[in-house]
Amino acid sequence: MEPNNKSHPEEFILLGFTDRPWLELPLFIILLITYPMAMMGNIAIILVSKLDPRLHSPMYFFLTNLSFLDMCYTTSIVPQMLFNLGTSKKTISYVRCAFQLYFFHIMGGTECLLLAVMSFDRYVAICKPLHYTLIMNQRVCILLVATVWLSGMTYAVSEATVTLQLPLCGRNTLDHLLCEIPVLIKTACGEKGANELTLSVVCIFFLAVPLCLILISYACIGHAVFKIKSSEGRKKAFGTCSSHLIVVFLFYGPGISMYLQPPSSISRDQPKFMALFYGVVTPALNPFIYTLRNKDVKGALGNLMRSIFTSK
Repeated sequence: MEPNNKSHPEEFILLGFTDRPWLELPLFIILLITYPMAMMGNIAIILVSKLDPRLHSPMYFFLTNLSFLDMCYTTSIVPQMLFNLGTSKKTISYVRCAFQLYFFHIMGGTECLLLAVMSFDRYVAICKPLHYTLIMNQRVCILLVATVWLSGMTYAVSEATVTLQLPLCGRNTLDHLLCEIPVLIKTACGEKGANELTLSVVCIFFLAVPLCLILISYACIGHAVFKIKSSEGRKKAFGTCSSHLIVVFLFYGPGISMYLQPPSSISRDQPKFMALFYGVVTPALNPFIYTLRNKDVKGALGNLMRSIFTSK
């Protein structure tokens, strides 16, 4: 392809799985099923958390934010993936690509920090129960969530803006299903070592540091849980915390494997499968993980369904 003199291409070609067309239909069907499931599951959690007075606590305030994040996160990429897999046209305009880049990374960066805040909430609830309402008051919860969102936006806007300024030398083909920072850095031409280093350093603070804090929190929680004399109390604490830990590992595992290595060393198919996992699978599973392992949420959902059918 001949280089052009424009600062950026008018559109990008997203190759996706064009080298393996037999994968496109099964993936299209899976996305067509999991996307509505993710949306309905997360909407249900938001509704019950708002409508049931028993769920008006910091834990469910954070869970509501997580559900809203997951809805935005998966919506930022799944429609484009469905279009890519379901049609022969594999293009995305430069403006849509830039919008997706900003939106996807705002949600991803914010979720990294929100999961750490949720683990801190569980740490205070279990390890310092007498001070829980004092520490996790409404003002603190709102401040924590606002800080998390602001930090996620700062990370995404700065990193995405710098990435979009990289020279592409006429290249407009991305070997991916969507526009993502590591893939754009890998596609760019010229010197990009500074971008790779900056991305790695920033992701240490957004992935490695929060994960370490989460693990430390749960080490303290585990120590405190074994001291609880009531078997019912231990079971409830374990059920709540294990749900959060499952979500943490489902999200951080693929994220770390994708972002804590130089983009130039990423294999060809890794971004595609990782994006499917942390952008689609995790948001779809989160509502079921929290619902199936939490009696309060299950009870609230049951009450909501009964009230709907009773009113009809």
